[in-house]
Amino acid sequence: MAAEKTYYSLEADQHLICHKCSVRLIKGRAVFEYLDNAFPVELPVCPVCGFIYVPEELAMGRVLSVEKVLEDK
Repeated sequence: MAAEKTYYSLEADQHLICHKCSVRLIKGRAVFEYLDNAFPVELPVCPVCGFIYVPEELAMGRVLSVEKVLEDK
């Protein structure tokens, strides 16, 4: 069985701390879903509450451009 492709990966910076849990974020898997499409990614995640950190440059750059492409189809 083929491994699932990861569309984006970002290491957890040692300075990223969950505000709610006061623990350091770790690299974890998440899935972006939009218009019945799913994109597996690896982003910093809180190991306690599951909060996923999405950097602004990812949200306003790559994610936004993918949304526009999918909406145009």
